Amino acid sequence: MSFGEKIASIMERPGQDPVTKDEVPWWMKYAGRGVGTIGGFFAILLGAWGCVGIIMGSVSALIAGMWQMVAGFLVIIIEAPCCCLFIDFVQNLSDWVDRKPYWQRAAVYCLIALPAIILDAGLGTIFGSGLIFATGIIYGLMSLGKKASVDDMRMAAAVETQVTPSSNMRSTLVENAHPIGFSIAPDNNV
Repeated sequence: MSFGEKIASIMERPGQDPVTKDEVPWWMKYAGRGVGTIGGFFAILLGAWGCVGIIMGSVSALIAGMWQMVAGFLVIIIEAPCCCLFIDFVQNLSDWVDRKPYWQRAAVYCLIALPAIILDAGLGTIFGSGLIFATGIIYGLMSLGKKASVDDMRMAAAVETQVTPSSNMRSTLVENAHPIGFSIAPDNNV
């Protein structure tokens, strides 16, 4: 048993299927969870800091900060339900989201990260929501699946580059090309 498998067996959730159903590398799963958890915490902290912008009279900073805090809390609920044990439905919501395809999670994370940046493009908003967006990018990459083996890629490249030699040099020229001396009456409908 490798070190990664030992860590995975320690970190698996109760009732989780011991055999993974997808071919996503373990490090990529942990990268998604890690960036999501850290990004959620930073989004909440920087969103609270952004809400202080109401002192300067910036309502958009207040709304962006509140949106960023809610988005960060949602990401923490989904990615690290152990951080929110005091809320009853968190584990059920996290399990429900885990059963969905990766591309749906990627789309949700990318979409909930954008409004705060659009409302107030401050450094804290870009960093906090940017980490949520980066989590969406990681899950988007996970949805692409496993890369083909080197042999499969070589075989596909060899098939695409094969050119059959032709006996006639003009056979690869434009189809329906007429000889120079051949002329057609002009079309009157043009």
